[in-house]
Parts: sequence; structure tokens; C-alpha cells
Amino acid sequence: MCGRFTLTTDLDQVEERFSFRRTADASFTPRYNIAPSQPVLAVIKDGDERRAGFLRWGLIPSWAKEEAIGNRMINARAETIAEKPSFKRALQKRRCLVIADGFYEWKAEGKKKTPMFITLQSREPFGFAGLWETWKAPSGEAIHSCTIITTTPNKLMEAIHNRMPVILSREAETVWLDRTIDDPQKLLPLLAPYSDKEMTVCEVSLFVNSPRNDSPACIEPVQ
Repeated sequence: MCGRFTLTTDLDQVEERFSFRRTADASFTPRYNIAPSQPVLAVIKDGDERRAGFLRWGLIPSWAKEEAIGNRMINARAETIAEKPSFKRALQKRRCLVIADGFYEWKAEGKKKTPMFITLQSREPFGFAGLWETWKAPSGEAIHSCTIITTTPNKLMEAIHNRMPVILSREAETVWLDRTIDDPQKLLPLLAPYSDKEMTVCEVSLFVNSPRNDSPACIEPVQ
């Protein structure tokens, strides 16, 4: 799964990397411990241009009766998104990139769980494959939310966890955001494990366990 991640890269660099137009709310301070239910920076295709803004992490389907369902939908399995009612329509019509530059996973060793921090070797920001939805609350408020897609682990990740988030290549990002494509057979092959040769991992301290902690100390390697 993917339950925490980071985005500490300068916004100008992120904008250059993903070639998007900022919406009014697309500004942020560095985040070292982004957690479910919090706003995440996401990119969608709007006409001929890419647009970036914030979505709540935890997808609330448009037909949901209550907002709390989003707490259980922070991730979607690549193997089943084309069939599950919560995700299959979004797969066809509402795909996004959730922007990050690292993520955490906890390695289980008996009863001990050790937090590990995973990034690209280049330290560049990247895009998780995501789906988004709009849900209208009883108050009339429109809530825009998203989920991050997971897949089977690559060789680096399989020693840590049995799932990993889908990180898209630059070429795959273009296809994923293309709203003229709605055939799952063209989309599902994109949701493969990212190359382990381009990733790196280090152990970090238990400080990151609490989502209240959001500072550079979260990503400091354990000596």
C-alpha cells in the first residue's frame, strides 16, 4: 500500500517537470509526512493543458452516502480497478497524477515495524497514478478526492512490502492523463512496477510514525 509520502521539491521545479498551469490554490510549503485525508497536489488534463490543484487523499465515490468511505479508499489495487464499482468509471474518465518526491513503507520483522523512505535515485519528483472523484456533501459542498493506485512490488520493494504505489514514467504520464483514452486495455498495462534500478531506499526513525510530525527529521536516515 501507500499510506504516507513527501513533496519537498520547490513548486517552480515541480511545475517545470510536469508542465502544468497552477490553479489559485496550487501553492504549498514542503511536506515531509503527507497522510490520508490531507490535501495532495494532483495534476489532471483539462482540454489541451495540464492543470494542478489539491485533492483530498481518500476517494469518495460520487454515489457514496457518507464522506467517511474515503478513509478506506486511500489506495486502489491495479488488478481490480477496471471491475470495482468504486473505481471503474474513474479509470475511464477521471485519472490524475498525485505528485510526490518520496514515500514511506514500514518493513515488518516479527512484531517490529521499521519505517523506510523510498525515492528515485535522481531525487526528482514523480507522479503516482491516481483516480479522482467529486462528491457532493449534504451541505452542498463539493469535495474533490483521490486515490493512489498500487501494484505488485519490484525487487527493491518486495523485501519491504507486498505492494508498492504505481509510479508512472514520463511517457506513461502522457497516456494516463489523455482523456480521449478510455479503454482499460490501453490503460492497465501502464500500472506496472517501476524499475528498481532507478530507486533507492533508506531506514528512517520512528519519528515519522505520527502524522503530526512533519519536518525534515522525518526523512533523515538512521545512522
